[in-house]
Amino acid sequence: MIKIALPAGDIRASTAQVLASAGLTVEGYGEGSRSYRLSIRGSDRPTVRVFRERDIPMQVALGNYDLGICSLAWVKEVLVRFPDQPLVPLGNLGFGACGIYAAAAGSVCRRLADLGLLAVARIVSEYPNLAEAFAIAARLPCYRVQAVWGAAEAYPPEDADLAIVASPDEESLRTQGLEPLFRLFESSAWLIGNAGSLQAKDLSAVLAPLMTSATGAVRSSSLDLPPPLVATRTAPADGSRPDVLRLALPDGHQQRHVVEALRTAGLRFKGYDDANCVRRPTSPIAGLEVKVIRPHDMPQLVAMGTMDLAVTGRDCLMEHLYRFPSSPVIELLDLQRAQYNLSAVVSEDLPADNIGDALAYWRSLGKEIVRVASEFAGTADHYARSRHFWRYQVIPIAGASEGFVPEDADLLIEGTETGRTLVENRLKPIDLLYRSTTCVIGRRDAELTGRRREVFREVLAALGEAVSSTAGGTKPV
Repeated sequence: MIKIALPAGDIRASTAQVLASAGLTVEGYGEGSRSYRLSIRGSDRPTVRVFRERDIPMQVALGNYDLGICSLAWVKEVLVRFPDQPLVPLGNLGFGACGIYAAAAGSVCRRLADLGLLAVARIVSEYPNLAEAFAIAARLPCYRVQAVWGAAEAYPPEDADLAIVASPDEESLRTQGLEPLFRLFESSAWLIGNAGSLQAKDLSAVLAPLMTSATGAVRSSSLDLPPPLVATRTAPADGSRPDVLRLALPDGHQQRHVVEALRTAGLRFKGYDDANCVRRPTSPIAGLEVKVIRPHDMPQLVAMGTMDLAVTGRDCLMEHLYRFPSSPVIELLDLQRAQYNLSAVVSEDLPADNIGDALAYWRSLGKEIVRVASEFAGTADHYARSRHFWRYQVIPIAGASEGFVPEDADLLIEGTETGRTLVENRLKPIDLLYRSTTCVIGRRDAELTGRRREVFREVLAALGEAVSSTAGGTKPV
């Protein structure tokens, strides 16, 4: 049997078209089916699973899947750190083209050599391994890489000096206020394979038609790293503004819920509404600065003192606290929106209705290791320990987790709102961890004075009154 990993997300439609043109029509894939287990029309040999792009290279490298399609950037993100992985880029499929750039705000750097003048170069990226390789090659005397889930372009100049980002071209970067300093390589969607599978299996039924569609290597697809910079360290400029309070708001699926909460509280930020999401909305409140970023990244920014307040999910907060129990981040206010259950999920074929029965069943089979997959690796680890798993392996993933059980994981730690996606993937929840909701977070040891303290109280009070006006509302902490 041939096992194929296909991407969810932005390149899904183009991937479906290329597969169809090669005579490999995957039922429901191009239409955005909620099922993560699909089949190729007219063939029962290949098994198809759908994953987040960033998970596909590792799944193929581990041999869980023979072939995969994903952006070359995610392949290089794995190989730059683990060069001996049996991961083989086979061919460029000719869509999803973009460049991977090192870019900075023009006010900080306009040329690569300017990085050598920074006392500490703060680098932000969804590709932390590539960022690390860049910093080492450039011989930066002191640097810090901050891994984020996305929106890295929003961080410079306030929260980072340099971003390693994907962009269609240099002009697109400039429209986001960034100056491209260096292009690492050109990325696009590639067909990749597991070296062992290529040697041991007959993959021709899938490989041959897809390789016919492949266009070969793209320009500058090899990783290009900068030469060592001539560094002269200087004292960092004092960019702190003691009279400004910084608030982080979420993008993505939480945005509409937070917009509703803000509207109820009488807080409106130009550029952040039902139809718009600019990274730096305009605040009508003097002394309040707003930035829109991924909710997963907010707790660490609050913990570091980069942000004073943030609106995120309780799931993101708990993940941070499970990983860093001594973190000063606390929940200040429950906005009671975007609620869902974070549950332990298994295959519906498992003869168990609770976690105790599931563990007993796996033990009766002689299972030595229970595999737990989740976007929330810290939460998964805490759950496995608190439920006294004998031996377990946590598999960190980027999403689309319903495709992992039962073949590649025994258990998921997964969010369930309506349960529809679970049913369509033949899964069931057997244990509730907690009910997640949108909340406001801050630091327990925050020392705010003057205008910052006034704005802090004003924003929190407005949100608190809005929540209290609804049934069962809670007051701020």
